Amino acid sequence: MTERPEVECWLTDMDGVLVHEDKALPGAAEFLQRLVDRERRFLVLTNNSIFTPRDLAARLARTGLNVPEESIWTSALATATFLADQHPGGSAYVIGEAGLTTALHEAGYTLTDVDPDYVVLGETRTYSFEAITRAIRLIGKGARFIATNPDATGPSADGPLPATGSIAALITRATGAEPYFVGKPNPMMFRSALNRIEAHSETTAMVGDRMDTDVVAGIEAGLETVLVLTGSTKREDVGRFPYQPTRILESIADVIDIV
Repeated sequence: MTERPEVECWLTDMDGVLVHEDKALPGAAEFLQRLVDRERRFLVLTNNSIFTPRDLAARLARTGLNVPEESIWTSALATATFLADQHPGGSAYVIGEAGLTTALHEAGYTLTDVDPDYVVLGETRTYSFEAITRAIRLIGKGARFIATNPDATGPSADGPLPATGSIAALITRATGAEPYFVGKPNPMMFRSALNRIEAHSETTAMVGDRMDTDVVAGIEAGLETVLVLTGSTKREDVGRFPYQPTRILESIADVIDIV
């Protein structure tokens, strides 16, 4: 194999890599500080489309992690960027919260329930049957179907909650229309992140905790991939996948040595 150039830029997942249940994981603060000290461009990525980067920066700050909002890239931002490129100044009927609606507004989109160009489905803590019915009818009339990410469930203190992927499946069953998912594992999210920090795939690494989203999307985007074992994927599960990360490390604390 050809030896890769030195890593100059970093993408890292948030939950399971930097934080777990609103507590910073050991080594996360030191890793972020090392990136700053070595003047490495970086983004913290999340498939969660509920919150704005400002919200997420405040959440990370409460755990003791200092990440400026401009260094956070969400599936909502990636979706808004994608739509602005595909159909500038378009319109959308949105099921989602502030993270998604703010991103679309800032991308120049009009939010409407009358003949929109797109139905855009994101994550929300209160899915409305009325809103889902409206989405189904608008897609039936010709609106194109976009979803921020395919995650079927999300975490809560009481157990899993239905998330974007589950609601998308409901809408697909009712309309026959498959959505285009922008977030992980679509490498589109990583490519838009690379553009955001003017990074090149050959000199960028992705740190994640899931083989089926972070690692596969990183590989497809041409990045070096680092799997940490503090989240979803366990070491004994790695061999089941037909693709492998560049490195497997115990935690983000071990990544500091290779920055």
